[in-house]
Amino acid sequence: MKTKIKVCGFTTADNARAAAFLGIDAIGLVFYDKSPRHVEVETALEIVNALPPFVNRVGLFVNADSGFIDEVLCEVPLDTLQFHGDESPIECNQYAMPFIKALRVHADTNIVKMAEDYHQASGLLLDAFNQEAYGGTGEHFDWSLAKVDIDLPIILAGGLTPDTVSTAVKQVNPYAVDVSSGVESIKGIKDIEKIKHFIANTPIQR
Repeated sequence: MKTKIKVCGFTTADNARAAAFLGIDAIGLVFYDKSPRHVEVETALEIVNALPPFVNRVGLFVNADSGFIDEVLCEVPLDTLQFHGDESPIECNQYAMPFIKALRVHADTNIVKMAEDYHQASGLLLDAFNQEAYGGTGEHFDWSLAKVDIDLPIILAGGLTPDTVSTAVKQVNPYAVDVSSGVESIKGIKDIEKIKHFIANTPIQR
């Protein structure tokens, strides 16, 4: 089965549309004002409206107020929510929408326990731990920590590039991969040639 590919952190409609036409499965929009890839609601709506059919539209939030998330959902037709902070299972599940819970993984992270706690999630996204940032750092973690037996689909993130994605997928065999900085020309702008190489180098699942 094909490994799904999500590219996160688009900030312009033309860039997202060009990437979507390459055949990626999902695009991510960052609604976190401390991120260099942050988008306002108006820009996010322009991006979503520019996409072709069958591309999953993911909204990324970090410890956001529920009122703000509701406001975004009223304006932007998202398909999936991605919670990248310290949100509880109850907080993630209150919107009656598919959601992904991101974990910043280090040696002491109990992924099996987190999968049980967030069993209502559509998947667990495993990213590199960084004390100062919630994703998008370009750092990777020990991928052997991601080889766990859980019921939820694993989405592998953190330091993936066109050069590393093949090794990562072969080692972890995830349901999907999530890339941001690894296919950028500058922060928030994706390099279409890099995305082409990323797609070409992403192996199918075993």
